[in-house]
Amino acid sequence: MIVVMNRIPVNKKYWEEFEKSFQSRAGLVDKFPGFIRNIVLRPKEDTSQYHIVMTFWRSKEDFIAWTESEDFKKAHMRARGRPEDFYAGKNVFEMYEVISDTDEG
Repeated sequence: MIVVMNRIPVNKKYWEEFEKSFQSRAGLVDKFPGFIRNIVLRPKEDTSQYHIVMTFWRSKEDFIAWTESEDFKKAHMRARGRPEDFYAGKNVFEMYEVISDTDEG
């Protein structure tokens, strides 16, 4: 299993809008082969400016296929019209291979 994390620095005044975009998302990724689940984390304290978006995939190949798909482009179109100061910096992309998981499901 692969976990993809995007640490996204969102200016605090846009947190609500950013979070709503995930709550009302189209769900295109949910039907994509190899997709397992999506988790969005909000900073609990002001010590971190990053929201973390985690997606879980059966394999790296499944994730790459998603990023090359038309559904991926559709799912990310919403972000194009955001104000210039929406983000407080650059997105940090990370990919991990799961070597241990206590979830039996």
